[in-house]
Amino acid sequence: MNGFEKRTAEKKHQVINATFELMNSEAGLENLTIEEIVTYSKVSKATIFKYFGSKEKLIGEVFKHFLNRMGETARQIMEKNLPFEETMIAMSQNKIQFLEKVNKQFYLDLMAHVTRKENDELSTLMEAYSQESFTIMLDLFHRGRKEGKVALKYSDEFLLLYFEALVEGISNPKIYEKIMPYTKEWTELMLKGIAPD
Repeated sequence: MNGFEKRTAEKKHQVINATFELMNSEAGLENLTIEEIVTYSKVSKATIFKYFGSKEKLIGEVFKHFLNRMGETARQIMEKNLPFEETMIAMSQNKIQFLEKVNKQFYLDLMAHVTRKENDELSTLMEAYSQESFTIMLDLFHRGRKEGKVALKYSDEFLLLYFEALVEGISNPKIYEKIMPYTKEWTELMLKGIAPD
């Protein structure tokens, strides 16, 4: 990466970080303006439009950046090869930590943004993120079986459907709002539900 490319990447990162902070503030996405982003990021309006094309695309980049960071930390946890229960707890705590970094409205905005039909790129990224999450969970369930923590009677297909149903349910904004305080209980119940008799 030459000097120009490095400066460009740094400025883009500066804009994404500033936009994230603004989206994650009390004002949220609904009241976000390019002028605020310019002021907060100290990057000109022309440069922001040159890099991102539109406010909508910039918002999409912020959400993508957030999802990519969440995925990367999950991969790092799996690479540690901790026992099944420790890994499951670490994964839950990781998710909680990420969600604690954002206010409720940021997450609700993300879910609303992903489900919009005109936002194919972000929807594709969310789908890829979900697919990777399921692959990670399948690896984790295999580890749990080897350790005797996951009942052998449950097929991979069922375990993934079980996990997907839980994730889909929790991703629903109405449920997400209510279940966040119960993340520990939810994880414990999930583990007990797939444990051998």
